[in-house]
Amino acid sequence: MANRILVFYGSYRSDRNGIRLADYAVRTLQSRGVEAELIDAKQIDLPMLDRMYKEYPTGEAPEAMETLAGKIREADGFVFVTGEYNWGMQPGLKNLTDYFLEEWFWRPAGIVSYSAGRLGGARAGLLWHGTLAEMGMVVISSSVAVGQITKTLDADGHPSGEAGLSLEKSFARFADDLTWWTEAARQQRQRTPPPF
Repeated sequence: MANRILVFYGSYRSDRNGIRLADYAVRTLQSRGVEAELIDAKQIDLPMLDRMYKEYPTGEAPEAMETLAGKIREADGFVFVTGEYNWGMQPGLKNLTDYFLEEWFWRPAGIVSYSAGRLGGARAGLLWHGTLAEMGMVVISSSVAVGQITKTLDADGHPSGEAGLSLEKSFARFADDLTWWTEAARQQRQRTPPPF
């Protein structure tokens, strides 16, 4: 059975360089036999959070929210591709994740960050680590931080130069880590129900 991984991306900007990294993540995971799917917050376009998914009566949540809730529940794990805005999180991605809670529980998540600068969005990645753990996910220890994203990935999301080679190496370790935790969590969920 192939692992089902949702890759979340949250930039709403018109010039979205991070989509290169999100596409790279999906394509690379798929090449490893993973059923990976991109979840683009801008395309889903939920409004600023008013009511969480669970706060709607059954069958009354907006269609896009209902569909995404089902995908999250069916997924084996998650990847969050995040840019860094002024040492912080992308608001579009944070807004999207906050619509859900129990749907995330008992699955692993990995963080892939990026920026135009040399720190590669590491500060945003650090913030996401605590947030995802609070939302019931097991955050894997491996992460990927891509600095100078336009020099690391070309416009089609293919690695270029020395930075691209470094990304391929770090992403391979990241994917191995995510796969291990994804399979461990799936086996444990089959063995015994989650404690809550």
